Amino acid sequence: MKKVIIILFILVAISVGINEKEKILIPDDAIRFRIIANSNSKNDQVLKVEIKDKLEKEIYSIIGDASNIEDARFRIKNNLNKIDNIVKEYNVSYDIKYGNNYFPEKEYKGIKYAAGDYESLVVTLGSGMGNNWWCVMFPPLCLLDEEENLQNVEYEWYAQKLINNLKRN
Repeated sequence: MKKVIIILFILVAISVGINEKEKILIPDDAIRFRIIANSNSKNDQVLKVEIKDKLEKEIYSIIGDASNIEDARFRIKNNLNKIDNIVKEYNVSYDIKYGNNYFPEKEYKGIKYAAGDYESLVVTLGSGMGNNWWCVMFPPLCLLDEEENLQNVEYEWYAQKLINNLKRN
């Protein structure tokens, strides 16, 4: 009986491990976007969201139709001044970095994304001691955050389909 329980335990562990690997939706050649608030005060968090909303629109006007990561990188690098000008409008100290930046672990819609250094655009407001918001801007998975009614399975399927389409181009 103990052998049966051990075998079942191993099979369940292997099954969970396989499912977890399948849920990694962010490809290695992705570009992330992160905004870190000055603090967790209500005003600083509201400001973070306002800036995020405005930057998101601008970023998608810049890279929304990019066909591959090289094209997206080129467009981001050549339009950092537009991003800078938007944040400057808010009269707050800030820092903008494009390159490899650290991201903490995140769980979203049941999927864990590992902490690490990733190619990204990071906007730090003030001291950067507040909660952050991040997503993947290329391929454009940030847009999926806006779809509140998307179920976990639909999110995973749609995100994977989007990534696969970009790999073909």
